[in-house]
Amino acid sequence: MRNSPGGGIWGPMNAIVRFIGPNPSTTFNPNSLHPSIDDQVFLSPFTYVVGDVRIHKNVYIGPFVSIRADEGTPFHIGENSNIQDGVILHGIRDEFIEKNNQRFSIYIGEDVTCAHGSIVHGPCLIEDEVFIGFQSTVFNASVGEGVYIASGAVVTNGVRVAPHRFVPPGASIDTQEKADSLSYVPQDKDEFAKQVQRVNQEFPTSYSLLLGKRRCSCGIASG
Repeated sequence: MRNSPGGGIWGPMNAIVRFIGPNPSTTFNPNSLHPSIDDQVFLSPFTYVVGDVRIHKNVYIGPFVSIRADEGTPFHIGENSNIQDGVILHGIRDEFIEKNNQRFSIYIGEDVTCAHGSIVHGPCLIEDEVFIGFQSTVFNASVGEGVYIASGAVVTNGVRVAPHRFVPPGASIDTQEKADSLSYVPQDKDEFAKQVQRVNQEFPTSYSLLLGKRRCSCGIASG
């Protein structure tokens, strides 16, 4: 324990622990690959990233995020996106989407928000500026640019959601007919999504200055 400058008591020194490493070699995925993470990415304490995961510039990864490219692979996370506390990314083996003439298990574009507790499960395509709300799930789907998926919604079963559509809270979009009937994103939701982006795009730099970025090869951060 330590005394604070004001005379109070601080807790123990913070332990900044992450696991970042290769996927295990298996019969269905024999190539053991390390993540590729840009220097300007911030990985919070208690994050787990394995396999062929490509995380690009100025991405914020929150605490207790699991990004597990050990079955479906590879994953792509584009610039300025944020993957918030408790988000899970995983994919099914041998199932892919195509983007830019490449195959991915999960492709997340630029300026995407995956809010607290959401699940993105491949095969899955998330285009730029998508908002995936609290406790929502996207699995086996393609989500167009600027889509807003509200809290607790499910988008699945191979549907394609057109750009700038609004998925209401708790909705289950599991047929193309349902996806095609969605209305456009309301102005207040669009502004909320943009505000979340503005806030989270500051975090990679500010948290890196606060906590430091050095990592040893075992995945345990050194301060």
